[in-house]
Amino acid sequence: MARGTNDLLHEALELPLNERAKMAAELLESLHDAESEVDAAWAEEIRARASAVRDGELQGMDWRLVLDKVEQDILGR
Repeated sequence: MARGTNDLLHEALELPLNERAKMAAELLESLHDAESEVDAAWAEEIRARASAVRDGELQGMDWRLVLDKVEQDILGR
């Protein structure tokens, strides 16, 4: 963690339990908001890819061939 983050953490840990709980809840909620944005972006990407496949702009590939390529390219098998 960055120095400023460490300082904030130490200050937060000195708060009373109920205040720490409120802070933790707010921090977790902020992560959920970010996840929602990521989920929406993925949903749009999936829609765009599905549309491109339906329109003949993209062609699918057998998943076993894709797995073989990944193993060759990344795992060196």
